[in-house]
Amino acid sequence: MDRSAILHYLNTVLLDEMPEYRSQAEQFPQENTAQRLLLRSLMNVRPPKPLRRDFLAAQDQLLSLEREEKGVVEAGGLPLTAAHPQIAVWQGDITRLAVDAIVDADNSALLGCFCPCHGCIDNAIHSAAGLQLRDECNEIMQRQGYPEPAGRAKLTRGYNLPAKYILHTVGPIVRGRVTPRDRRELAGCYRSCLELAAEHGLESIAFCCISTGEFHFPNREAAEIAVNTVAGFLRRDTSVRKVIFNVFKDLDAKIYRELLGEH
Repeated sequence: MDRSAILHYLNTVLLDEMPEYRSQAEQFPQENTAQRLLLRSLMNVRPPKPLRRDFLAAQDQLLSLEREEKGVVEAGGLPLTAAHPQIAVWQGDITRLAVDAIVDADNSALLGCFCPCHGCIDNAIHSAAGLQLRDECNEIMQRQGYPEPAGRAKLTRGYNLPAKYILHTVGPIVRGRVTPRDRRELAGCYRSCLELAAEHGLESIAFCCISTGEFHFPNREAAEIAVNTVAGFLRRDTSVRKVIFNVFKDLDAKIYRELLGEH
């Protein structure tokens, strides 16, 4: 199938599953850009449940094509910082990174973002990985039986991402002034992800800026906690050989580069 046929097929399947969205779907033009936006919206709102093999094959074909069009960035080619020989800073789309694991900043449900086309990193990662990711997260949470606490980590496959795995962690939500508990929980996010990665023998990890967006942790203080926690962990005997601080905003790029001697 060509791209237009794939989009039509995927949207038809999802609308058959969720007919309550048909009236909104009819407002989308038939050209590919609009139909792709509709597909992402439907994928975002779809609850976890069994997936048809033919749907997954078509979805994976589309996401693989988009992955190659965006361009894969190899972790091994990223330069290390002056201040630490195992840490790199890279500004860009984390879903392009070919690493052993990328880190997703989740909410406590750990199922991804259900807000159509929302700009958060959780939405971006789930949208690029595919609907299998939400299903795997749901299986983990069903077994756990309670919301994910802040400061811990879970591991899933990366599916259609260049990354082999995804480390899921819930950062603290800052309400007003940053508290000692907020700081402990944020450090716990970085430490838990690193420890879980080491348990699985992973060598390269890319962290997003946990809690600094929708969860309102001040950017500089969050970066200081991140750098100190990661640098401390890398002094251990561990399988982790390279840590990438992935930043998207210019503000975060400037902060991390200053902290790591990249003026």
